[in-house]
Amino acid sequence: MNRNNLKLLVAVAFCVGVAALGARAQSKDVEGSKDHPLISRYPGSFIRDYRTTDFDEFTLPLGKASGGVLAKSQHLEGKITYIDYATPPERSDLEVYRNYEAALKTAGFATLFACAHNDGCGISDLTLSGMQGGKRRWMWDSERILSAKLARPEGDVYLCLEQSANGNHYVALFIIEPKPMESGLVTVDAAALQGGLAKVGHVEVPGIFFDFNKSDVKPESKPALDEVAKMLKANPSMRVWVVGHTDSVGTIDANMQLSGARAADVAKALVANYGISATRLKGYGVGPLAPVASNDSEEGRAKNRRVELVKQ
Repeated sequence: MNRNNLKLLVAVAFCVGVAALGARAQSKDVEGSKDHPLISRYPGSFIRDYRTTDFDEFTLPLGKASGGVLAKSQHLEGKITYIDYATPPERSDLEVYRNYEAALKTAGFATLFACAHNDGCGISDLTLSGMQGGKRRWMWDSERILSAKLARPEGDVYLCLEQSANGNHYVALFIIEPKPMESGLVTVDAAALQGGLAKVGHVEVPGIFFDFNKSDVKPESKPALDEVAKMLKANPSMRVWVVGHTDSVGTIDANMQLSGARAADVAKALVANYGISATRLKGYGVGPLAPVASNDSEEGRAKNRRVELVKQ
């Protein structure tokens, strides 16, 4: 099978007779919704909820949950499509699930994790995309979960299937297509940085980027660093602290360490690449201890993940 031209089909041959489909009154899909091009719906289903975003985050479950915490997971960022199907009530949840499972396998998806309601999967709150309100309760004790990956030359695709196992007759699909965020959309100039420091003693530096859970400053941060260096060179007597901030996801110790390492790497870049004296700036991390927004939503968490300059 040519994966470049792949389109998954949950085939009628797997599942449903024509007579059974005709007997069911079809409900309409929600306005603006559509099937994902990689996977069709189970025959007789309709879309009851649909959302898509060009760039967001998703926590892919790769292990069971204990005490509300996943044993293993993978953080993904990129385009996310969420499709919630109501499935035919005359067909069992297991039959629908087995059809999706078989179709994914045939199409070349590798199963990364699967758990059914009778496997002791646990219950966990997972960080999902902002379009889902930041968090979603996964009641695994009454559901089936399947996480899978399709490796393609044009880019991997991840899929997470959630299905009721207690007769509610639905399948929710999350299709994640990882890609880098479009950067450089928010900038700040040297004058604005200097004005913020003069007015309130601290200022955020937008446009400084890091990979997830890493401290190395990414190359696309250069425009922001250029402006910080420009301000410092124009004010040779100015000394600043570089302060790293995180959201509240994860442990406090891990966030304190990560924010400190990120701040230190920003300071290191200014010294190494712009000739700023190391005596004029030093990096510190405060983790999630100084939020500017609520960490209960992805929008708030995004605001809290930042780098600031504080005037000494």
